[in-house]
Parts: sequence; C-alpha cells; structure tokens
Amino acid sequence: MKKTLFYSIISFLFFSQLSISQVSEDPEIRKMISEIKTENLEATIHKLVSFGTRHTLSDTKSKTKGVGAAQQWVKSEFDKAALESGGRLTAAIDYFTVKADGKRIPVDSQLGNVMATLKGTDPTDNRVLIISGHLDSRVSDVMNVKSTAPGANDDGSGVAAVIELAKVMSKRSFPATIIFVAVVGEEQGLYGARHLAELAKASNWNIIAMLNNDMIGNSLSSGTNLRDNTQLRVFSETIPYLETEDEAKMRKSINRDNDSPSRLLARYIKTVTEQYVDQLTVKLVYRNDRFLRGGDHTPFSQNGFTAVRLCEMNENFDHQHQDLRTENNIVYGDLPEFMDFEYLRKNTCANLAALANLAWSSKAPVNVGIEVKKLSNSSTLIWSAPEGNKPFGYQVLMRETASSHWEKTFFTKDTQIEIPYSKDNYFFAVQAVDALGHTSLPVFPIPIR
Repeated sequence: MKKTLFYSIISFLFFSQLSISQVSEDPEIRKMISEIKTENLEATIHKLVSFGTRHTLSDTKSKTKGVGAAQQWVKSEFDKAALESGGRLTAAIDYFTVKADGKRIPVDSQLGNVMATLKGTDPTDNRVLIISGHLDSRVSDVMNVKSTAPGANDDGSGVAAVIELAKVMSKRSFPATIIFVAVVGEEQGLYGARHLAELAKASNWNIIAMLNNDMIGNSLSSGTNLRDNTQLRVFSETIPYLETEDEAKMRKSINRDNDSPSRLLARYIKTVTEQYVDQLTVKLVYRNDRFLRGGDHTPFSQNGFTAVRLCEMNENFDHQHQDLRTENNIVYGDLPEFMDFEYLRKNTCANLAALANLAWSSKAPVNVGIEVKKLSNSSTLIWSAPEGNKPFGYQVLMRETASSHWEKTFFTKDTQIEIPYSKDNYFFAVQAVDALGHTSLPVFPIPIR
C-alpha cells in the first residue's frame, strides 16, 4: 500500500511537471521557426544584390536597377504574403520628402519606406510592434550613387529577415498589430526611421517594442578572424532620451539606471531567444549602439518609444561601406559570398520568438509597486491586472543588483506576492503570462510608501 502510494505521488509530480513544461512553450512558435528557411533568406539576398545599388538617392525610375526597383520588389513580396493572410496584411510604400540638408541630401528628395501591416485581431488592443531593416546600401563614398553597392549584409540581411517574417507570421492572427518595414535613408542619416518614428508619435501609436535589425548575417570578424554564429548582440540605451525630471529623480532614488524600458526589452529578447532558438545566445550590450555608428532604432528612442538594435556578434569591416575591389589579395565589398546564411536564419528566428510572444501575450500589468513601508528582509510586490483578456498568471523576475539578466522566476495567480528575498539586495520586475507561456514585457516596480 505504501509503495503504491509512493509511486502514485511520483507519477503525479512527474505529470504535473510535464504539464507545466508543455504550457510554458508554444508549439505554434516552434512550427513558425521551422518555416524560416535558409534557402529563402539566401534567395532574397541575391535578389536584393541584383539591383546593383540601393543607394537612397539612386535611380527610382528603372524597373531593374536602383532603389526604386528594389522598393517595388519588396512591396511585391509583401503583397504575395498578403494573399495568404485572410486580408489581415496590407502593404504600401510610404513616400515622403526630405529637404536638402547640405550634407548627405544635396537636393530635396522623395524617399519611401516599404511597409507591411499585419493588423491585430482584437479591436480593444492598440499595441503595435515594429520590426525593421534598412533597404539602402552604399560604398566607400556615401554620396556615390552610381557604383555597384551590393549591400548583401548591410542591410540586405535585415530586410531579408523582415520579408521572411512577414511571410510566415501573416499566416497567423495576433491580437496586437505587427508592422514589417524596410526603411530607406539609413546611410544618409536615418531619414526613413525618423520619418516613421515621428509619424508614429504624431499618430499616437502605442508602440511597445521596436526591433531594428542591421547586419545580422555575417559571422567572421575582420582583424581578429573570430568566427562565431552562436551569439547575437542586442544593444539597448541606458537612460531614455525623453526621460522627464520626475522620472530622473525616481531612477536615481531606486538606482534604476540599468532597467530602462529598452533594457527590459533586450532581456526579454534574450529570454525567449534562448528558449526557442537552438545554438544561439543573446549577448546584452548595454549601450545604445556602437562607437561612431548609428541605427534606425535611435529615432524611435528619441521619440519616446522602446527600441533596440539586433546586430551580428562579429563585424567584418572589409565588407562594410567598401568599394568592390581586391587589394593585397583581400576582396573588399559587401557580397553574398561573405555571409553565413545559417546564422542569418537563427537571428531571424530570434526576432520571430520575440515578436510572436509579445503579439500573443496579455497586456503588461499596471501600477506595479514594491512595498517600502517598513524594514524587512522579504519583498512584497503589488500590481493591478491589465485591461483586456485576463492573464493566466504573473511572473515575478528577480536578479542580484550586479547581474545583467534575470536569475530567478516566481509564479502567482494573485496580484501580489511576498518573496523571502530582501529588496535591498535584488531587483524585481513583473510580467503577465498566459496559459501557453506568452509573457508581456516586464514592468519595473516603483516604491510604495
């Protein structure tokens, strides 16, 4: 009898654990990841390279060469995806005029971002997710609009990822809206991204995350000759550009310097990537971008949105911003033969894991706070349920103050929890979670006095 009871308990615990495991991972996301194909990404890169140059100021009239032909082709790919979306995906080229700036725009010019919008199915959910890559390419002289500028990796890789994700994700429906965009004007001064960010701000879009993919398809570094296709960098800003005076006071009082909304998004990408994508680790880089460089996430950050940059681990400067040539037996130029397409596939899957989890998740909890009314060696966190669909539960994330990433997770179905860890020694955040394990972005708590 005792032996039977023992085995019954073991069996119950085993199947309970199995059930938890099954709930925490969505098989549909796994299926979408399996649909991301290396050969599709490679074919897209070769097609983009075939336009000769995609310089922002290059030919817009030709049907086969220049940025205009490239824009029309990208839109045609979005249109193909729209046919399988049940009317949810729509594509357009958003044209706008940039005034001459005396620098990289010599005359007033018409530019255009190619956009595909996968409309959310929940009319009460106004959340927007944006994923981007820049369509334009360049050679050594940023004003050279004539020379061949393949732009295979910079940033054909980002555009290829955007197109592939639009094709795969548009076959599904999500409560939140996802915008896939190939922006222009990046090399001339982030003009396409700035236009879109300012449009979003003026239109009051509720952008909860912007993922900028710029160079995600090369795994061999120049100079050091390091080869690594198992790590992906995610850059995130420290202090929000539009931080108010009150927000600055709060940040300083609770030492929140390392927990900006963009940092919380970067950690989110790391968590879901390492859950769903094999042989890929996200390297959190705690700066907005690289030295002397910039990216299309920055105009979104400057307009108050949560934005990050995804970028390959090892850059190869022989194949960035280079005229096509051979010197001292070194071939220069951004050509497809220098790319790692399996690495590009994995990095595309990282974007998919983040976008799908966020787009399917409940909204984030609100009024998240941590009690500081009295001295205690435990921590009590309190929050309110979000509007809309009620979450299955909530996860409280915890890490030591010197750690870059979350180290421990606590689950509860309540809207408060007491944890036997001192608030003086740890940082916390709270996120909503549904029955399939889709989690909202974490929310950092503020003190409740």
